Amino acid sequence: MKTIINTTRTLLRASARPTAPVTAFARRAYSGYSADLAGLTEEQAELRETVASFADKEVAPLAEKTDRDNQFPNQLWEKFGDMGLLGITAPEEFGGLGKSYLDHVVAMEEISRCSGSIALSYGAHSNLCVNQLVRNGTQAQKEKYLPDLISGKKIGSLAMSEPGSGSDVVSMKLKAEKKEGRWVLNGNKFWITNGPDASTLLVYAKTEPTKGSKGITTFIIEKGFKGFSTHQKLDKFGMRGSNTCELVFDNCEVPEENVLGPINGGAGVLMSGLDLERLVLSGGPLGLMQAAFDIAVPYVHDREQFGKAVGTFQLMQGKIADMYTKLSATRAYVYAVGRSCEAGKVSRRVSCLSTLHLSRAPSLTITCSPTLQDCAGAILYSSDRAVELGLEAMQMLGGNGYINDYPAGRILRDAQLYRVGAGTQEIRRSDCAGAILYSSDRAVELGLEAMQMLGGNGYINDYPAGRILRDAQLYRVGAGTQEIRRMLIGREFNTDFGVKG
Repeated sequence: MKTIINTTRTLLRASARPTAPVTAFARRAYSGYSADLAGLTEEQAELRETVASFADKEVAPLAEKTDRDNQFPNQLWEKFGDMGLLGITAPEEFGGLGKSYLDHVVAMEEISRCSGSIALSYGAHSNLCVNQLVRNGTQAQKEKYLPDLISGKKIGSLAMSEPGSGSDVVSMKLKAEKKEGRWVLNGNKFWITNGPDASTLLVYAKTEPTKGSKGITTFIIEKGFKGFSTHQKLDKFGMRGSNTCELVFDNCEVPEENVLGPINGGAGVLMSGLDLERLVLSGGPLGLMQAAFDIAVPYVHDREQFGKAVGTFQLMQGKIADMYTKLSATRAYVYAVGRSCEAGKVSRRVSCLSTLHLSRAPSLTITCSPTLQDCAGAILYSSDRAVELGLEAMQMLGGNGYINDYPAGRILRDAQLYRVGAGTQEIRRSDCAGAILYSSDRAVELGLEAMQMLGGNGYINDYPAGRILRDAQLYRVGAGTQEIRRMLIGREFNTDFGVKG
């Protein structure tokens, strides 16, 4: 077993190299995944296949029971550790793999494909906790905490949210006061993923309440600290088994050396990791979308009505086509953002594809660069699409989609978490006002929105909004209508199941 583990870790640690077409990953013909289309390197394709095989063997068999019993799968954590996945972005000196954030997305995607809830706990541990320690910890803190977290001997968590403060971070009430060479924390945290099971938690508290965002500090909390306890595990709609609870700090004593990052610099610690958190968590909706697609497509080709497979009906082919294109477009966007972060090409400037010129306004040049706003855009777009595909899978399964013998309902329930966790969709839209969605349908939507935003000026030809909308509409009917395109894409999947129509 040890030899197998070492071989696997060696494979995962190998340096990335560009490749021509990759054929190693050829799981289910109907899965809709193409390594060529995704643009993965050979190393990344191997990583995906390795994690996929592990998830199929170890995670998938536990998915239904984890959801039904709402119990955290402790037995998996050291198996994750043996694979090196808990420290996928951590340096090798601490037992990590030293991989990229795109690699982390790929791992998150494949685990989510088998279980959304197990993957969420994995993401909270590996990204929110381990990666934040890697980015902000002192050498001593890394040496003390990372080895056990990366090996899976201990479970990690991050605690920011409170009953009255979620997206509004600065309104948190947990207070930390310096007393006799240590910090004393009083207050509580809420909605904390892995809270009931974690041994190491990164906690944000107010050290100077009057300074707003400049008065927040991050602390490393251990489960056994005096004055720290966990209360009321929540009975959630979805992501069951990824335990969530309230944390209570009653004169909790924290050593000085457990301050993570600078005193009063906690907001910087939080925000520096939030964008990467959103990126990595975007792999969750991707995996759930793939799971929904993998369930629905074979079902409609096995299910017969009126003497033929349901999947041969044009309306059903349209559904398949929409699911496939949404999945492919979402994966392309998330991966593109991952590559930008991997290359360090990030900024907080607005991004766009071109320069905007208005005849009655000065020329407004919009920088064409990858931005951290796109990390919010990735989770915004992927989480909405995951809910859509979950609903579509339930609909395609008919009555069977509504019973728990099939996983469509669980996929939908898990997908909804990503629309409210790590910032709501509304906050994400505010954060990434410049997120651009591609397709002929989106072009028409943006043309209409531009006209609306210009008010009456949008309806006169002195401004180009009307022309943009008129031009965009051509792409919805030219070279085949949208309806024909959907039918042709959906029909392609019939051949995978040996049916005609």
